[in-house]
Order: sequence, then C-alpha cells, then structure tokens
Amino acid sequence: MGHKVIVFDISVIRGLWETRVRKHQERQKKEAERLEQSALEKIKEEWNFVQECRKKGIPQSVYCKNGFVDTSVRLLERIEKNSSLTKESLSKDRGKRKSKFIFELSGMEWKEFPDFLREQTHLKEWHIENTLIQTIPTYIQLFQAMRILDLPKNQITHLPAEIGYLKSLNELNVSFNHLKSVPPELGDCENLEKLDLSGNLELTELPFELSNLKQVTFVDVSANKLSSIPICVLRMSNLQWLDISNNQLNDLPQDIDRLEELQSFLLHKNKLTYLPQVLLNLTKLTLLVVSGEDLVEIPTAICESSTLKFVSLMDNPIGKTNYQDSEEMTGSEQDRQYFEKEFMKAYIEDLKERGTHV
Repeated sequence: MGHKVIVFDISVIRGLWETRVRKHQERQKKEAERLEQSALEKIKEEWNFVQECRKKGIPQSVYCKNGFVDTSVRLLERIEKNSSLTKESLSKDRGKRKSKFIFELSGMEWKEFPDFLREQTHLKEWHIENTLIQTIPTYIQLFQAMRILDLPKNQITHLPAEIGYLKSLNELNVSFNHLKSVPPELGDCENLEKLDLSGNLELTELPFELSNLKQVTFVDVSANKLSSIPICVLRMSNLQWLDISNNQLNDLPQDIDRLEELQSFLLHKNKLTYLPQVLLNLTKLTLLVVSGEDLVEIPTAICESSTLKFVSLMDNPIGKTNYQDSEEMTGSEQDRQYFEKEFMKAYIEDLKERGTHV
C-alpha cells in the first residue's frame, strides 16, 4: 500500500520550490565567480591571447616575460604598434636590462648561435627559446662558469658530449625539443639540481651514467616514450619532484621506495593498472597524481592518507573543457603537449589552493 501525502496549502509547496531554485541559482553564481578567479580560467585566457599574438606575427619574447604572459588589452595595443621593431633594437634593449653574465636569444629567425658567443666564456646563463637552432656547439665546454642552460622549445636534436665539462651546471632545461637520446657524459655534471627533458616525445631511455647526479632534486621526463622508470632516476637519492606523466609505463618498480626524499610524483596518462603497496614507504610524499580507466587497484591507505594529496584524474579534465578558437589546437603534437602541461600545472595548483582531495 502506497504512502499518502496530504497537501493543505499549494502555496507552501510553491514557496518551498522557489526557495530551492533560488539557492541553486546562488550556488551556480558562486561557482561561476570561483571559476573566473581560478588558475584554469587564467590559462585559457592566456592561451587565447597567445593565439591572437601569433596570428598578428608578434614575437613571444615581447609578450612573455620570465615565463609569464601579460594578457592586458593595453599591452596588445602597444605590441601591435611596436611589432615593427628590428632584431637589432630588441637585442640592444635586452642588453641594457640584463646582466652581463646572462645571454638571451629568441625568435624563429635564429637557425644557429651567433658567432660572437664563442668569445663570451664568462657567461653563467643561457636562455634560448623558440628558435630554429638544431645544434648546441661543442665549444660549450669552454663555459666553465655556466650555471643555467635554459633551452626550451627549439629544434635541438642532440646534446653534445662536451656538456659533461660543465661542472658548475645547476639547471638544464631542454624541454620541447627533438631529442631522441641523452649523452652519458651528462652524468659528469655533478652539481646538477634540476633536469627537464619533457616534451621531446621520442626519448625511450636515459643512460645509467645519470645515476651519478646525486644533487638532483627535480626531474621532468613527461611526454616521452619511456616504458619504465629509468634505473638512473631510482638512484637519484635527493630527488624531490618526479614528473613521468604521459609516457608508456605499465607498472612501477618494487624498489620505487629508494626515492626516500620524493615529495611530488606525477604519473598521469600512463598505462598503469595498479599502484604498489611500496608507495606507502615514501613517507615524505605529499602529492601523487594518477589517471586512467585501467587503474583498478589502489591501496586504501593512499586514498585515505591525511598527509598525501592523492589526485586521481579518472576522467581527463582537459578533454572536458571547451576552449575558444579550438581549431587552433590542431597544431603540432608538441604544441598540444605543451599546452596540456601548462593546463595541468594550473589544475594542480588550483586543487592545492582549494585544499581539494579527489
């Protein structure tokens, strides 16, 4: 026998539903305001701005400073007015602003290093990006004071063995180039602390000699073709950040807990089906990011940990997001990987700020 519902006044029911609708609308408004301020929206705004600048032929070095994109309308107007600046005037302006120990170069007009660079052996930093340069000259071994080699988004096909002479090198960024291998001599850079090889797409292994890099705290080898975590990485005893996302990993090694200092571990977009119990031995781990419908076995203690931020991207947040000018996203694979990496970086930061545990 069904339950009887007696209604004495229809206005009561109407008032109840009006209240619910109003509360629902308020929640939607708050969520919209939060999204407006979130890092994800900022990334989308920056991407659309970058596409607009590319259409107008504006060099990236003008609107992107120290890795940050200025999306102000006023800046875009100013850039358009000054887009006819010559390469010489830009170089002079950079020279005035930058330290005499730092060399900067960008622009698709560059296909090789300028000849005068060979004589500037006092330099401590190279920042070279978005060029058509394919080869790093062997005379790099003369730069014994070199601390930072920042070479993202060029056309570099290999690193010279002479890079091993840079004993003072602290940071090496050759992300989003065209490397297919890494020279074993890189293992001689004993003071290296940060290594970024992401987005080269074709790296399948790293040389065992990199095991000598005991000072390394940051390794990013995402967006390559690694089928396992390289042995040399497992022997980097001071490693704190490891991004090996978007590769071809089927499982994790049982000795992954050798990385006792590991704090952040990004594993999303691989082919993992389970997470091993040994991950629980990584007592300093505070961020673990995974994804994939094939991942069916996860230790309960990982999901319930109060100290570990476990981010399970079972559904790709990027795939569910609509972007303006989506036809622009059909560029090269590296462009897509680069944007996805920046998006994920913002996504994770946004989760941290909100204290989300998903």
